Amino acid sequence: MADYAPLLNGVDHPATICAKPPRIASLDVFRGLCVFLMMLVDYGGSIFPIIAHSPWNGLHLADFVMPFFLFIAGVSLALVYKKVTNRAEATWKAVFKALKLFLLGVLLQGGYFHGVTSLTFGVDIERIRWFGILQRIALGYIVAALCEIWLSRQTWGEVGFFRSYYWHWCVIFSLSAIYAGLLYGLYVPDWEFKASTPTSVRPSNDSFVYLVKCSVRGDLGPACNSAGMIDRCILGVDHLYLKPVYRNLKECNLSADGEVPESSPSWCHAPFDPEGILSSLTAAVTCIIGLQYGHILAHIEDHKGRLNAWSLFSVSIFVLGSFLAFIGIPVNKSLYTISYMLITSASAGITFCALYLLIDVYGYRCITSVLEWMGVHSLSIFVLVTSNLAIIAIQGLYWSNPENNIVHWVITRFVHK
Repeated sequence: MADYAPLLNGVDHPATICAKPPRIASLDVFRGLCVFLMMLVDYGGSIFPIIAHSPWNGLHLADFVMPFFLFIAGVSLALVYKKVTNRAEATWKAVFKALKLFLLGVLLQGGYFHGVTSLTFGVDIERIRWFGILQRIALGYIVAALCEIWLSRQTWGEVGFFRSYYWHWCVIFSLSAIYAGLLYGLYVPDWEFKASTPTSVRPSNDSFVYLVKCSVRGDLGPACNSAGMIDRCILGVDHLYLKPVYRNLKECNLSADGEVPESSPSWCHAPFDPEGILSSLTAAVTCIIGLQYGHILAHIEDHKGRLNAWSLFSVSIFVLGSFLAFIGIPVNKSLYTISYMLITSASAGITFCALYLLIDVYGYRCITSVLEWMGVHSLSIFVLVTSNLAIIAIQGLYWSNPENNIVHWVITRFVHK
C-alpha cells in the first residue's frame, strides 16, 4: 500500500510533494490488530469456540475481522487518492492492484494448498474456489477506488461532508437496495447437489446425491437463501467453500472429528461460500463507509474535529444497524446482511477512534510497535498464515518419526483431544 498522510495545515509544501510522507501510525496498528485477531481466531477458535465465527446469526470475535479489513482499505483509499490528476491512469493502477490481489487470493484459498496435515499441493480446476478473503477485499477495494477517483468533488469546505461525496452515498444506497431486493425477492426452488462422501471431508470415489427442499422466497436460513442460489448458478456448486461454518449448528450434529452424520439435514452436507457474489455488494459498502472516515482524516485538520465527526458517524450507523436487527433483519456474517454491515462498520469506526486517540493524539506508539510492524507487513503475514507455509516449515522438522513434530503434537494434544 502506498505511503500517505493527511496535511496538518491544509496546504501543500514542496518538501511534502517530493518526499514520501509518513504513514498514519494508528491505521497501521489497526491493520496489525486485524492480522493478530485473524491468527487468534484461526488457531484458537477450535479451542475456544466462543471466539470462532458464529454458526449463522449472531456476532463472535471472528466476525469482526473481515469488515475491519474492508474498513481499513477504504480509509487508506481516501488518503492515497486525495488528489487525482489523471483519472484514467489512476483507474488502471487501481484495477491492476485489485486484479493482483484477487489472483493471489485464488492461489491461497482456491484449494491449491492442502493444509498443515499434508505437505502436498495442487488443485483440480473443476473444483477450484474462486472467491475468498483477498478476493472480497479486492472487490471492495476496486468499487471504493472507482468511487473516489470518478465520483468525488473537491469542494469539502464549500458544501460540507455529505454533499461533497453525494454520489458515494448514492452508490451505498444503490448497492444496499440491490442486495436487499435480490436477498428477499428471488425465488429459491428445490435444489440438489452431489458430494463425494456424506461428510464431504474424506476423499472417496462414492457419490451421494442430496435434495434440499426450498420453494420459498426471502428465506435467510442456511439451506434456502438466495445468496447461495446465486453462487450455485453462476459459480457452480463445486467451486464453493466445502466446510461452511453453519455445520456447527446443532441441527447438523457435527462430530468431534468434523464429520456430518448421514442423518443430518441434507443442507448440512452442502458447500456454501461466505464470500460469495451477493454478499460482496454489502462488503463493498463497508469499504465505501471506510472511505468516508478517510475523507474526515484527509480534510479536517484538528484532532478534536476528526474524533467528533468519527464518533458521530459511528454512533449513527450503529444505532441504525441495531434498529434493523431489532425489527428482524438478522446480524449474519455469512450473508453479510445490512444490519451486520452497519454494526461492524460502526465497530470499526469506534476502534479506529480509540487507536487514533491513543497513538496519534497521546503518542503511546511504543506499546503498539509490534502491531504497527504487523500492519506494515500485513499482506506478507497473511500469505504465510493462509498458505500455512510458516507452520509447514516448523512441521517439517521432526525427531526420528514424521509425526514427532510440534504442529502434530499440538493438534493431537489440544485440538482433537
